[in-house]
Amino acid sequence: MPAKVRVYELAKQLDVTNKEIIGLCESLGIDAKSHSSSLVEAQADRVRKKAVSDGIAPKKAKENSKSTNASDKDGSNSKEGKSASVAKPVSSKKPPPSKTKPPTPETQGEVAKPPVVSSKKASTKPDPDLATAVQEQEKKPKEKPLKEKTGQVNPKSPPISPSGKPIPPPPAPRSKSGRPIPPPPGRGGRGPTPEAPRGGPSMQRRSASPSGTSRSDGPAYKGPRGTRPTGGPVADFLPKPGQGGKPSSGKPNSARPGGPNQRPQRKKKGRRRRRQEELQPMDTPAYTPEDAPVPEGEIVIERASSSIDVAPKLNRKTADIVRFLMEQGEMVTATQSLTDDMIELFAAEVGAEVRLADPGEEQEIELQKKLEKIEIDAHDHPVSERPPVITVMGHVDHGKTKLLDQIRKANIVAGEAGGITQHIGAYQVDLDGNVLTFIDTPGHAAFTAMRARGAEATDIVVLVVAADDGVMPQTIEAINHAKAAEVPIVVAVNKIDLESADPQRVLGELAEHELVPEAWGGDTIVIEISALENEGIGDLLENLNLIAEVEDLKASSEGRASGVVLESHLDIGRGPVATVLVQHGTLSVGDPIVAGPSWGRVRALVSDTGKQVKNAGPSRPVQVLGMSDVAIAGDEFVVAPDERTARDVADTREHYQRVATIGRDSSAGSGGGRLEDLFSQISTGEQATLNLILKADVNGSLEAVRESIKKLERDEVKVSFVHAGVGAITENDIQLAATSNSTVLGFNVRPDRKAREMADHEQVEIRNYEIIYKLLEDIESAMVGMLVPEYEEIVTGEAEVREIYRVPRIGAIAGCYVLDGKITRGSKVRFLREGAIIWKGEIASLRRFKDDVPEVAAGYECGIGLSDFQDLKNGDIIETYDEKQIEVS
Repeated sequence: MPAKVRVYELAKQLDVTNKEIIGLCESLGIDAKSHSSSLVEAQADRVRKKAVSDGIAPKKAKENSKSTNASDKDGSNSKEGKSASVAKPVSSKKPPPSKTKPPTPETQGEVAKPPVVSSKKASTKPDPDLATAVQEQEKKPKEKPLKEKTGQVNPKSPPISPSGKPIPPPPAPRSKSGRPIPPPPGRGGRGPTPEAPRGGPSMQRRSASPSGTSRSDGPAYKGPRGTRPTGGPVADFLPKPGQGGKPSSGKPNSARPGGPNQRPQRKKKGRRRRRQEELQPMDTPAYTPEDAPVPEGEIVIERASSSIDVAPKLNRKTADIVRFLMEQGEMVTATQSLTDDMIELFAAEVGAEVRLADPGEEQEIELQKKLEKIEIDAHDHPVSERPPVITVMGHVDHGKTKLLDQIRKANIVAGEAGGITQHIGAYQVDLDGNVLTFIDTPGHAAFTAMRARGAEATDIVVLVVAADDGVMPQTIEAINHAKAAEVPIVVAVNKIDLESADPQRVLGELAEHELVPEAWGGDTIVIEISALENEGIGDLLENLNLIAEVEDLKASSEGRASGVVLESHLDIGRGPVATVLVQHGTLSVGDPIVAGPSWGRVRALVSDTGKQVKNAGPSRPVQVLGMSDVAIAGDEFVVAPDERTARDVADTREHYQRVATIGRDSSAGSGGGRLEDLFSQISTGEQATLNLILKADVNGSLEAVRESIKKLERDEVKVSFVHAGVGAITENDIQLAATSNSTVLGFNVRPDRKAREMADHEQVEIRNYEIIYKLLEDIESAMVGMLVPEYEEIVTGEAEVREIYRVPRIGAIAGCYVLDGKITRGSKVRFLREGAIIWKGEIASLRRFKDDVPEVAAGYECGIGLSDFQDLKNGDIIETYDEKQIEVS
């Protein structure tokens, strides 16, 4: 097998860098990619010739290679000996003495060299062309050598005796060599290093020849099998100092030598430590060109998607998104979920139109098919009349609750049968055989959620407006919700019994919002009532019944039931309780039911009167017991084909909701916990995050409070809900708050004794509220307090330094003339020199003549002492100013 040499070994021989050798190989068409690539002898010779012809190999390296020829042919068996010329090997069967090569003047070898005995015949002859080319190259001056080393003694040349002849080195096992210490392995010329330990003949490895043995007084090297190396001046195949006899191995010999004429013990395996210069640079990620096109039209991207998911949809690479977000100060990884703001920000950067969809929105279609939910068709199931569903809305304190109480009292007076219990959120009123269903939606949040989810639960809206206040902001919001639902609106002008009531002004304001009364030629029914005096309630109910007849509301009572969740809460004795309104079909006890991520089998149905019933038809509100979790107000419920399907659908929805929560509240846990402590976080310039754990008594209140708090967010302060649920504040909530550094808010719920004790121990803040406006006011006040205060600078005075006085133990005092305003003692000051600020501080002392004064007005002279500043010069300007905080609105 032909001998091979690695790139870094060839670089050592030629005293050049690995990079230069690789460059020569590329120019010669030789495949060499790294420092450890192997070259056959023929390729190595071509590289050597190229290095010499191009002047890359320094002359010093050639002289070193020649000088080692003389020392190695003296019969030395030491490790320092190197040779550039090796005699022809002979057969291992008949080893006749080979002819020795006559010494040349370059080797300075005047002493005869002993013959070198080999164990096999020569396979090739030495190349005379290389030697001739080298001799011609030595005669020519080198052009711009890369490494020019002058004034240095060749460390590889043997010592010279006074007679001018080289002194042969003594045998290595018995004494030290007289040669200078060779350079360390690698690039030469870096200074001497400590001499490697010598272990005698046993330190050298056996030759590659099968019959080669190590002798202290014999030839120093036995050539390997294969092609005989050429004797060029830059050839170097002998072992390096401190290494064994194997020429192509760049590994150091073992530090545990064996006995005489034995192979050294094998070195233990370990991790090879790579040198810094051998490390290859990492490939930089490729980025998409800025002018790359983006898909046209609206692109649907799921919330909480990672950069890997978003990049292909926008025709970009993952590295593009990561780099862009890092430039914006967001440290994200390729697999990290992105928030809505991050996705929209990058989409705007590349000019794409995106629509964010909740995770599982596309899968919801498959779930609906799995539930076999099909809209009720009149041709498939017979339909019949159903009671109208009426929602009462209005501004706060306009008498909405009082009106509902009067309707309940009127119904109770009419008869106990069909009495109303308002605590379930929905109830029915029987008026001369006509049943009306009323829905008590606490606030607009639940109603808006139902509209957003497409739950057509309302047939008629009763808008309550106070005659003394008129149309208010929440009244306008209710009008917009009713118009979006495309349902008829009946206006009830309340509080007409007050002296300040002005019903005509209310009618004018309603007309401005496209609600023109019938008395003015419009189509909006307006009824004047007094809920306190029970006036006009009968007329209102009659008009509602009349509208229901005109609308001709019908539904089928056959088939599996479906409807909407109006309210839900956690009952201590009964578990999760959901108040639902059946819209189609009939809901019966024992049906498997699915409502969003909640599911269960109906264990009991409770009517609005508090009695248990076996089934419920269209437009009838009932309480459902047996759900696995508290359902979300506004979610649609449907009876599943079987219990297994209901569980699978609910679990799938829960998974996608959890993924959406990760993207929406990804900043949870990084903000402040106590409302009072968050100011220190944002005062440092960071974006503050208010982490909250919200607990409420019913799901409708929970959703209303959560959405209201979300609307209070600012650019500097973000709100993150770590957890939101229905029920009392428990120890688990306190433990989660302590872990996530959150504040616990309770709306109409209280913590138990153990939760309070744990909160005191963990120093978790708990705030309890019963009025939503008080809760929102505290949150908004905390956010305003968390904002970075903005200050406005007001210049109060300006003085010029005209004299400088040196006072012992005090320092320099500036004799000034007040140019403008007034100088006040203790005020903040800027010291200006040629218009540049060179110091900021405060006035330590202020005097006029010998008296301390609190202030000096313009046109007067004074002495000013500055704290910690003594570099005063005539002509400097002292400017005083005050900082006034700008109130945040």
